[in-house]
Amino acid sequence: MLPLDLIRKDPERVRRAAELKGEPAPIDEILKLDQVWRLHLNEAETIKADQNRLSKEFAQTRDPELKDRLREMADRSKAELAEADAVKRRLDDLLLRVPNLFHETVPVGEGEKDNVVLREWGSKVELGFPARTHFDLGEALGIMDFERAARVAGSRFAFLLGEGALLERALAQFMLDVHTREHGYTEVWPPLLVNSASMTGTANLPKFGADAFRVEGHDLWLIPTSEVPLTNFHREEILDADRLPLKYTAYTPCFRSEAGAAGKDTRGFIRLHQFSKVEMVKVTAAETSMDEFEKLTADAEDILQRLGLHYQVMVMCTGDMGFAQYKKYDLNAWCPGLGRYLEVSSCSVFNDFQAMRANIRYRPARGAPPRFVHTINGSGLALTRTIDAIIETYQRADGTITVPEVLRPYMGGLEVIGARPAS
Repeated sequence: MLPLDLIRKDPERVRRAAELKGEPAPIDEILKLDQVWRLHLNEAETIKADQNRLSKEFAQTRDPELKDRLREMADRSKAELAEADAVKRRLDDLLLRVPNLFHETVPVGEGEKDNVVLREWGSKVELGFPARTHFDLGEALGIMDFERAARVAGSRFAFLLGEGALLERALAQFMLDVHTREHGYTEVWPPLLVNSASMTGTANLPKFGADAFRVEGHDLWLIPTSEVPLTNFHREEILDADRLPLKYTAYTPCFRSEAGAAGKDTRGFIRLHQFSKVEMVKVTAAETSMDEFEKLTADAEDILQRLGLHYQVMVMCTGDMGFAQYKKYDLNAWCPGLGRYLEVSSCSVFNDFQAMRANIRYRPARGAPPRFVHTINGSGLALTRTIDAIIETYQRADGTITVPEVLRPYMGGLEVIGARPAS
């Protein structure tokens, strides 16, 4: 969240950031409630000061009238504090609904058309034959099944079978090995269910409650991404500066209702209610967060380059970057069968926006007052769409799929998906 003091001192800056992000922000209501809250606190303090003065007088005189007045003043002070607490709860709820600011390098724009390609790697593959989509190839090879998944669970689910399931497992293992052995992340197997406080800590609540799955009768949510448990791993803690940056990675299933995506990408292995992802999260000092953000993005790009997939790095404009993000890159891999790029990673830096919600701080030096950490996260990578890009990029004219060289050790030496064994 943003500090209340910032909204008091510079409401127009906060208002402008919200407008450019296309997000509603109850700035006027916050400022009015802030005044009411402080009035109640001031009144309680004034009464308390009078009460202390009168107590000294009563100690000397033992006047019964003073005793009655002291009792009345105590009741009034208690009532004012109760009113202040009630207003503060409303104020805190409104503060959770104010979007983050954005970095000065973020392009101003209204939506997807205003995003800017920052760089590209590789080039679009030339197949030499008409490209097929991943879902056509996957169904033809028997490694994807959407029809049976719909019967089992409904729309936006999929089965991966045989070499398709092996491909996902190999990708996850490959990514985790690179991130832990070479990029310096600590692997975590986190809870797949988290409480509302954790969802609030990463700004998934209250803003995105409709996009998440909640367990009925429990204060538990299926994780929309392992960003939630990884970021909240240090909630309510004060860390030593020499431990930073902390770097975590996890491979988990993720669950999203896609409530805001009706009718979008309804075909194929693209926008599902359940999907898998290797996530990267960093907890950093304020001074290094932007550099660490660039490094995390490079870590995600390294995976794409090793897989030999052509991609773009897109810097998201104000109107398309998200509620909580301070700056955001999308990594989009080319899918020749679909004839378009698919987002396989979003890398975001949040400054202290999430840390204030989750109360994660660090002590810059011994004896120094604690400061809020900065948080960063990114997919390294999303499995579903990476699989799509691999299938469509490495497809062969006979409908089989070449396995990228880096994945072959993880697939028992398999070189071609769908190849018939020699008779």
